[in-house]
Amino acid sequence: MRNHLIANLIIIIICVGAFSTRAVGADTTLESLKLQIERLQKQVEQLEKAQLQAQQQDQVMAVPAIESVPDKLTSDVPKKTNNTVSAYATMRPTFGYLDEDGDTFYDVRDALSRAGIRATNEFMPGWTAELHGEWSIDMANSGDFGKARKAYGAVASPYGRVGIGKDRPPQYQLIAEYVDIFNHANSPFAYDAESVFFVDNMLTYRLQTGKFSWLAAGQFDGGSGSDDADLVNLGVGFDHGEFHGAISYLVEDSLDSELITGEDEVWAASLAHGFSNGLYLAAAYQERTYKRDQISQDRDGHTIDLAAAYPLGEQFKVKLGYFEFDDGYGQLISRKFDGYNTTLEWLPDENLRFHIEYLYRDMDYFDDFSSWVVGFRYDFSKEWRF
Repeated sequence: MRNHLIANLIIIIICVGAFSTRAVGADTTLESLKLQIERLQKQVEQLEKAQLQAQQQDQVMAVPAIESVPDKLTSDVPKKTNNTVSAYATMRPTFGYLDEDGDTFYDVRDALSRAGIRATNEFMPGWTAELHGEWSIDMANSGDFGKARKAYGAVASPYGRVGIGKDRPPQYQLIAEYVDIFNHANSPFAYDAESVFFVDNMLTYRLQTGKFSWLAAGQFDGGSGSDDADLVNLGVGFDHGEFHGAISYLVEDSLDSELITGEDEVWAASLAHGFSNGLYLAAAYQERTYKRDQISQDRDGHTIDLAAAYPLGEQFKVKLGYFEFDDGYGQLISRKFDGYNTTLEWLPDENLRFHIEYLYRDMDYFDDFSSWVVGFRYDFSKEWRF
């Protein structure tokens, strides 16, 4: 750039000089040319300096603009939401008039209030890690909080779901859950007498193939019982629309002060169906064999739970139940009973229900039990995704 300017100036000066030669003397012309060249050189240097400063300023101003382009582009790309966290609670206080063991009294009780948290992380397509903790809230007495109902971690994949910790066994998920529709801590009433609701130190597996659910679980408590599995529970369920059917097998060590005295073997089946008019019917049956090391103490028993529900309009529902329990003992010590219950519910909102219930338990060899109870249930849940 500088050489180009100087060359142009020299050509101009030569022309001017040639013209001036004819007008003035040689000495005067040379001196004038030197002064003009010096002035022009200073002007060229000033122009180059100004041009360099302008280029540097343009480069500084261009850097943020270039860097901001990726930020603007990436801000339009939606972030991946592969984590979920949910918190929930349900409060279920009751107040009732009870006739128990020959005594009548009023009492405030709790129908299994609880709170929990559950989180999942889909770390690969089709692969999800899960943690779940749930704890009871005893509203019947001092409001104690903290007795664990569930505490486990699990990984689900296209090949099935594996969990470790305290959770519901297949026996409850496939059999009892479908008749457990009442607002009572002892529901289902026959199943409740001796069956499992939660199992700790458990390894579980679940596989879904079409409409079939295959479940397996084992309890491994090295601190008590046998050195291998203390409980094994297998089952399969079939679900199609509003229909459910399942069978299961359970074998569990029988313990007396951590001393193994035999095992309990249970075969079970369940059926449930919801109809288009809102009618719901369910049945659960367990055949129990109590195998003891002393053969003379072997016995057989069973449980039967039947449940029905029918809506009365949009906000009311009536529920009916029948139950039967036989532990296989003789009449001196047997806790054998049967009974029924009926419940009327008012559901003003999807997470709120009020109820009144009558329950009667006819004991074959001990005092009967009956109760009139009113209560309500308030459910809360919230989920976050990130």
